Order: sequence, then C-alpha cells, then structure tokens
Amino acid sequence: MAATVTPNRETADALGMRVRALREAADLSLRDLADRSGVSAPMLSQVERGETSPTLAVAGKIASGLDLTLSQLLRLDEGRHVVVTREGDRRARRRKGHLVEEVTPPLPGQRADVSAHTLAPGAATGAPDDPPLHEPGARETAVVQDGSIDLFIDGERHQLAEGDSVTFDADLPHHFENNGEAEARFLAVVAAGLRRG
Repeated sequence: MAATVTPNRETADALGMRVRALREAADLSLRDLADRSGVSAPMLSQVERGETSPTLAVAGKIASGLDLTLSQLLRLDEGRHVVVTREGDRRARRRKGHLVEEVTPPLPGQRADVSAHTLAPGAATGAPDDPPLHEPGARETAVVQDGSIDLFIDGERHQLAEGDSVTFDADLPHHFENNGEAEARFLAVVAAGLRRG
C-alpha cells in the first residue's frame, strides 16, 4: 500500500487549501495543473477539497506541476513561518538573453515578489508593445547591481547606472533594456495593489 501524505482529515484539508492557493497564485486552472503535473483534474479537485490524501508519488507530481519541491509543498523546509530559499534552488527561466530568478518562494497570499534579473548586452525583459504583466495598482522597485540598464515606461526612457534604483507603477507598459557592452544585473521587487487612484 502506497504511503499517503496526510494521516487525518484536518491535515488533508490544510494540504488541499494550500494546493488550491498555490495553484490560484500561479494563475493556473485545474486543467492547467493537470497538464503540468500528470495528475488528473478530478484527482486534483478531490485533493483541494480535502476528500482524499494523495500518495507521496502524487504529491510529488503536484509539487512539480507547481514548480516546487515536495518539501516546499508540504512545508517541511519551513520553520516558524520562515522559508529559506538557497541561491541554487531559485526557480529560474531564460529567454533571449534575459535570465529571471525568483528570489521569493511562491507562498499563498504573498503580496510582494522579489526577482533577480540578468540581461546580456542587447537583451531586454520584453518588447515595447508587450501588455503590462502586473495587476492594477502594482508598484515595482528595481535596483541596479551591476552594469547599466534603460527603463522604458509609458513611452519614456530612464537611464539607470550601477547603484541606481527606480520605483514606478508596474501596471503601465514597461520593459528594461541593456544597451551597454557588459552584462547587467538588477533586483526587482513587485508589490501588488498598493497605488490608490
């Protein structure tokens, strides 16, 4: 008999709520998570409602579909509301000379995210006609760690050198470009829904 993750209904409910919160925070439908994890949508629905306790194998697949380790999903690596993310464990993605590493873990209800960006010479975080990626009212602060970058926002260009920072309304069309000859690195902090109209 396969070992299940949770021994009682109370912990099954807690795991189910966590899976649902993480799925919704990642803007995934049940079908999306099913496709990413290989766990059927009906099974995921039962887990989220606390109607079943997944086996460790199934929980591992769900965690993978959420870009988490099993320990992160089950909060085994959390102690007293502290989550440590080691540099080598950051979730990362790369596209056309732009490396993004998520510094903050994907926790339910989190209202701010920190990401580390590396731009190769000539690379950009997006295109001028890309729509805003952040929700209305979001604010972003970027701090240049190495090199120089240009922020293009709402039709304006702002040049930033090493050590400079900028804070702006992140729900406006924007992107960063590295127009220098060396690699550029910056940290970005996005806080959701802070600006008042």
